[in-house]
Amino acid sequence: MTIAALATAPAAGAVGILRLSGPAALDVGRLLAPGIPAQPTPRHAYLASFVDAEGRSLDEGLFLYFRGPQSFTGEDVVELQAHGSPRLLRLLLARALEDARVRHAAPGEFTRRAFLNGRLDLTRAEAVADLVAADSEAAVRAAAAGLSGVLASRVQALEEPLRALHADMEGVLSFPDEAEGADEDVDARVTALRAQAEALLSEAGRGRLVRRGARVALFGPVNAGKSTLFNRLVGESRALVDDEPGTTRDALEARVEWDGLAVTLFDTAGLRETPGRVEALGIARTRELLVGVDLAVLVLPPGVTQAEADAWTRDAGGTHVLVVDGKCDVAAVSGSPRQRVSGLTGEGVDALRDDMLGRLWGGGTPSAVALVSERHADALRRASEALGRAESASRVSTLEVVSGEVGLALEALGEVSGTVVSEALLDAIFQRFCIGK
Repeated sequence: MTIAALATAPAAGAVGILRLSGPAALDVGRLLAPGIPAQPTPRHAYLASFVDAEGRSLDEGLFLYFRGPQSFTGEDVVELQAHGSPRLLRLLLARALEDARVRHAAPGEFTRRAFLNGRLDLTRAEAVADLVAADSEAAVRAAAAGLSGVLASRVQALEEPLRALHADMEGVLSFPDEAEGADEDVDARVTALRAQAEALLSEAGRGRLVRRGARVALFGPVNAGKSTLFNRLVGESRALVDDEPGTTRDALEARVEWDGLAVTLFDTAGLRETPGRVEALGIARTRELLVGVDLAVLVLPPGVTQAEADAWTRDAGGTHVLVVDGKCDVAAVSGSPRQRVSGLTGEGVDALRDDMLGRLWGGGTPSAVALVSERHADALRRASEALGRAESASRVSTLEVVSGEVGLALEALGEVSGTVVSEALLDAIFQRFCIGK
């Protein structure tokens, strides 16, 4: 059936687009733009008059026809590019939906049809939604990398030799005489593929970080200069600063973008042993927050010993901690191995930001990766674990066990590439798309 939807946001703008895809796209498009030839030239922009059911002109704009399979969805596609009046576009859409051959598109259905018709693999299809939702430069560039097939090629580079290995093992098990010797180097092949899977899984962690942005919390004892440092890192006075200890009672947050990577910074309530009732609630929230961030920056006041610093570090609950001496403009800590910063003067702040990025990212450029969803990461983790079990089994168990684990790894990778995918999974993936995409 032919589907139709508005491909632009429902707000006033210079241009609005109505998109149709399916066998009746051209016929219905010509009902809305009756001056278009019966066999229009594909990919040619026609100046057309768009009309209502009585033939009265509603607008003048562009008519474009894309003949399947050389279109985004792989089907015949028509786009009407009108002026961006929401009311006008709704009239055109309603006119198209009056035809019994047309229904309203579901969220992401255009991209879903592109996947089902072989125009996109699943990773590239998902990258379309990632690009629409990207809210940082790194996310935009990483989504574009995914759309160009970066993640797909990396998964394929693992999937193809893995499939060949699985075929060799199954051949030996099913036809031992004909396939004799095909399993001689199974140990080495499994080991190499496991290492490749672990490298891909490591890359997936970076892609997830770009996708959702990094979360960094400043924490430590009261009156250590956390709020002043927070304001300096954010570039504006967001946190209240005062000499009285315990000024910050709740976690404040602000979003910044460093080297294209979105970072959410948190300024938390200062920690001390005898807080007031409201301050104690803030301290409890601080400890909860520290468990869920990607990096915790422990800001210490002047005069704190290493043993005291170690004690404060335990409050992070296992989160990676970067320790700095705050208020270095007030007092220098002689012989301290810790980094020195001052939110008041800005001393050491640029170096701190670089250190934070290095610990979050580990080098390289955030835009050089493909975005990875939680679904991708889970599938890649299961593939890596299955290959780890296959490597162990190749030394002590039978070929059947090794082949079974390799088969599980292939199934997990197939969920990423789309070679193994259910209707329920497709529904879950494409429901997060906007209508018209």
